[in-house]
This record gives sequence, C-alpha cells and structure tokens, in this order.
Amino acid sequence: MIKVLFFGRVRESLDCAEQAVPFTSGLDLDALQQALIEEGGPSWGDVLTEENMIRAINHEVVDGNPELAEGDEVAFFPPVTGG
Repeated sequence: MIKVLFFGRVRESLDCAEQAVPFTSGLDLDALQQALIEEGGPSWGDVLTEENMIRAINHEVVDGNPELAEGDEVAFFPPVTGG
C-alpha cells in the first residue's frame, strides 16, 4: 500500500486527510496523482493539479515523476504563500 497524506488547504478542500492506495509495480507519482483524481472526481483534479503543488515522498520534497515503492508515504502540500 501507498499511504497518501494531504495537508493545509489541500486537506480542507478535499475534506480528506489520508488515503491508502494499493501499490502496483511501476507506479509513479504522476500515475498515483491521476488515480486519486479519477477516484475523487473533478474537484480533486482542481485541487491536486493546482500550480506549484508541493509533493513529497517519505518526508522529502520531490520534483519530477519518481517511481514509487511498496510502503512509501506520499504527501501533497499547498503552495507556500506569505508576506
């Protein structure tokens, strides 16, 4: 299983803090994100494809589309803003 966590505004918008997604060989971060959108519907797509969405695997922010491993923890964070 892949444990997926949502934080901040992402969590609030999705009304979901955590999901468990079955692991399949060759699963990468973009495919996981797309599976979440397909399961959650258009509103999830709006949130998870927001510009500058921060994605992390096992507590490390990642760029690109790395392949996932069984037991990974994936997190989605809203873009950082402030003043």
